[in-house]
Order: sequence, then C-alpha cells, then structure tokens
Amino acid sequence: MSDPERAMLLSVHPRFATAILAGTKTVEVRRQRVAAPPGTPVLLYATAPTMAIVGMARIASVQVASPREVWSASRTSAGISRREYDEYMSGANQASGLSLEEPITFEDPVSLVALRASGRFHPPQSYRYLTGEDLRKVAVAAPTSGAALQSALNHLTPA
Repeated sequence: MSDPERAMLLSVHPRFATAILAGTKTVEVRRQRVAAPPGTPVLLYATAPTMAIVGMARIASVQVASPREVWSASRTSAGISRREYDEYMSGANQASGLSLEEPITFEDPVSLVALRASGRFHPPQSYRYLTGEDLRKVAVAAPTSGAALQSALNHLTPA
C-alpha cells in the first residue's frame, strides 16, 4: 500500500531533530506500530521551543517488534541512552524503529505560525500522515523554503 502522495509528519524534540538532520541519529523510535513503506518522506516537526518543520528525511525501513528487540537493533543509532529509552517505552508492548536516510535541513524552517496561517494545522503528538494536498499547504506556508521543500519532496517521492 504505497501512496506516492503520502508523507509522514513526525514530531520530535529539537535535539533529536538536530541529530537526525546531522546524520548522527538514524533511527527514531516510537511506542506504537508504524506501518510506512520504505521511501516514505518524513517531515520533521521540532517541538517547543522551536515549533517548526526544520527538515525532512526518508524512511529506509521500519522494524516493529518488542521494545527490547527494537533497542537491541537500534541502540547505537537511536541517539538516546538506555535509561531514556526505557522511560519512554515504559508500559509499551510494541515498539517501532524507523530507520531514516537522506536528511535534508531546510534553510528556512516552516514555523508553526506560518503553518497555521495557511489553514488549520495541529502538530501531531507523535506522527501523522500527510496527503499531497497537506504537503502543498506546507509548501505554501513556506514562501522562502517552499521551493526547497517541493524539490525535496519530488526527490524523495517516487514518480
């Protein structure tokens, strides 16, 4: 079920967004099952105090397993300590490890204010999928980085 018009909007703490975009954090972990095919574009929304879409990457693969198995496979790439991971996963029966590749940093992040000015926009608690129409709204909200965003989406999204 690969939808070339679909992308993921992923909320991450600013330090993790920075690490993903720098290429030092290549796996993002989530407490729930993530069913996104390889190649899915991922827009990175950095939470407070940044509150902006700061860049994007592409999903290389997704591992869905127990929290212990996901940690075992991703501990050197997740960019967090075992203690942070265990606290985050506390009570979870399942975890997902999203392997990310080809990070692109936006020269001009797309602020929450700009996103809301172009229509209803609510950052997700964890993640949500965006349609092609949602992506066009994000591009409109980013007049200075809209071209870079569209170019990146064209590059990341299969034809």
